[in-house]
Amino acid sequence: MSNPIPSGDSAAASAAQAPLKILLVTDQFYDANNGMTISSRRFAAVLRAHGHEVRILSYGKPENLDPEHPAYLLSKQYIPVFDNLVASQGMVFAKVDTAILDEAIRWADVVHFLTPFALSHAGILLARKYGVPYTAAFHVQPENVTSSIHLGKVDWVNDCVYNWFRHYVFRYCSHIHCPSEFIAGELRRHGYTAQLHVISNGIDPDFRYQKLPKDPELDGKFVILMVGRLSIEKRQDVLVDAVAKSKYRDRIRLVLAGKGPRKEQIARRGAKRGIDLTIQFFPKPELLRLIAMSDLYVHAADMEIEAMSCMEAFAGGLVPIIANSSKSATPQFALDDRSLFAAGDSADLARKIDYWIEHPQEKAEMEHRYAASAEAYNLDRCVRQAEDMFRMAIAEQQEIAYGA
Repeated sequence: MSNPIPSGDSAAASAAQAPLKILLVTDQFYDANNGMTISSRRFAAVLRAHGHEVRILSYGKPENLDPEHPAYLLSKQYIPVFDNLVASQGMVFAKVDTAILDEAIRWADVVHFLTPFALSHAGILLARKYGVPYTAAFHVQPENVTSSIHLGKVDWVNDCVYNWFRHYVFRYCSHIHCPSEFIAGELRRHGYTAQLHVISNGIDPDFRYQKLPKDPELDGKFVILMVGRLSIEKRQDVLVDAVAKSKYRDRIRLVLAGKGPRKEQIARRGAKRGIDLTIQFFPKPELLRLIAMSDLYVHAADMEIEAMSCMEAFAGGLVPIIANSSKSATPQFALDDRSLFAAGDSADLARKIDYWIEHPQEKAEMEHRYAASAEAYNLDRCVRQAEDMFRMAIAEQQEIAYGA
C-alpha cells in the first residue's frame, strides 16, 4: 500500500527537507571554458553537497562519465556554415535525442534548463507532456550572441533574439532564474511574464582575500589583470589602449587571462603599442595565485549578465575598475565612482588606472572592502535560493496534479 500524501504544514516541512532528483539540461557542461559552464559545474557540485541527486544531460564524451554521478550524454550538433564560429566562441550545441531526453526527464523530480536552444525546447515539451516540474535559467545574453557577428550594438537585432528566446523556450516557463537584477529588468522590458528569481551564480569560496609575493617575472611591476573570453564584447582592446595611455605604462604588466578568437589580434595590438602584455589561459589553481599577485583588476566588457570573473577577482582582494555600460550588470559591484569608467573610453580608463597607482593606501583599504562585499554572493546561500525555486515549481505542479 502506498504512503498517504501528507498535507498542510507537515507536508510543506517534509518537502522542504527531502532531497531531490535534479536534472540539469545544458548544451555544454564538461568543458569548463566559459563562465556559464563553470557556474553550472559549481552549481551541480553544491547541490550534491546538499544531499540532492543530480544528473546532467549535455553534450559529452564517454570519458566524461563518472560512475558516482550518472549522466545522459548527447552527441554534438553541427551547425552548417557557422560551426567554426560557434567553436571559436568556446561553445557546443548538443544534438537532440528524444529517447535520451525521455529517459532523463522521467527520472527527475525537477528539471532545470540552462541554455535557450533546441535541447531545452525539446526537453520542455517533454516535461510538460509528463507533468514533470521544471524551471529555466537566463544565462545567454543576446548581445553575446550578436556580438560574434558584429551586431552586438544593433538594438533591433538584440530585441529579435530576446523575443525568439521568449517564444522558443521561456514562454513555457513559470520560473526563470536571473543572475542579476539587470537581466531581470531586460526580460521584463521584453515581455517575459514568468516569475523572475534574481539569484547570483555565487562566488566559489576558494576565491578569498590573499596576497602572495610576486613571481620573479612580475617583480617590480604593477600587475593589472582581466579575466575572460577573448571576444569582441569583452573589450580587451580598450584595456590595451588604456595601458598604452597611462602615465605609468612602463611600470605596468597587463595580464589577459583567457582564450578565444581574438587572441592574435589583441596580441598584435599590444605589440604595436609597446606594452608589457601576457595573454594566457590559467587553470583555477594558477588563477588563484595570479589574483593574489596582481595589483588591480579591470573589467572592460560592454555586455555582461553578471561577470563571475570580476566577482572572483574582488573576492580575492583586487579593486576592480568596471566599464559603466548600460548593457552590463557588472557596474552593480562598484562601491564608488573610482571603480567605474565610461564604457569604451580608453582615456577615461587610463585616468582611473593612474589614480589607483598614485593612491596605494586608498587601494589597500578598498581591497578589504571589496573582499567583504563578496560575502553577499556566498555560493552556498545562492544555491539554496535556487533550491527554493525548484520546490516552488514542484509544489505548483502538485497542485495541478491533485486539482488543488
